[in-house]
Amino acid sequence: MPKVSSVIVPYATYLRVYEPLAAFPEPERDHWARYARRSDRPSYQDELRRSLADLLPTPPVAVPVQESGDAFVAEVDGAVCVCPWRTRLRGWLALGELADELPKPVLDAVLPEVVRRQAAQDYERWLARNPDARPWIRTSTWQVPLHWFVLVSDEERRFDKGSGDIPPMLRYRTPMVEARRRVARALRTLKDAIDEGPLIDGLLDVGRWLEEFHPRSLVELDYGGLVHTLPAGELEDDHSAADVTHGIDALRRGDGEAAGVAYGRLVERWRSVRDRRSAN
Repeated sequence: MPKVSSVIVPYATYLRVYEPLAAFPEPERDHWARYARRSDRPSYQDELRRSLADLLPTPPVAVPVQESGDAFVAEVDGAVCVCPWRTRLRGWLALGELADELPKPVLDAVLPEVVRRQAAQDYERWLARNPDARPWIRTSTWQVPLHWFVLVSDEERRFDKGSGDIPPMLRYRTPMVEARRRVARALRTLKDAIDEGPLIDGLLDVGRWLEEFHPRSLVELDYGGLVHTLPAGELEDDHSAADVTHGIDALRRGDGEAAGVAYGRLVERWRSVRDRRSAN
């Protein structure tokens, strides 16, 4: 499929689940098996460019008319796993969150109320026919939510500076069973130490989401386009998963001071990222 543009779209980060082909019913399983053999699979940048291009017509296209047939592909212990884009479903979910993120005048300028209302009605009708639908991808802008780092470990971190036509990359990949175990263990510690808070709420939410998938799935935390906005030195020094692990381990030992130091490193690192968002 041709690319909309060669322009790099920064700022979006991703939490993805890759499921083995066996998790999909036929004929979808056959579709993904054939798709995985393609050599011209599009990237996350291609998906972002298409989404932005849909906002250019008048009226703008809030959600794609047809669901995407694309996916990300990975190999886990010799088995092909896929992460369907499900761009249409994710578009509806994102649309529901926009009102909390943008002032109404800005929201109306980008997506007029009549367009949002029609999209909401389409989603209600679609959801009635697909009550068990869930996305394989979660997206965040200008940050990696701290509770995502609980799912992974520093040993699973992969960083590549990139060169030539190869862009930089920072990501973590972990087996589903490990991600679920880490969520459960962190929740026990956090509930004993602080009882409630946004980190606990986020972990409860992502834990419920992970339970929807095949136990032999792969979980991926990808800095995505954010790597294009951060200097290479900052990316190399970014060990946020290790800081989260150290902080939770410190709480488990009852060492509030060490937990505070780890949390301070995280706050300082991600404050600088948020400052770039404000500058843009």
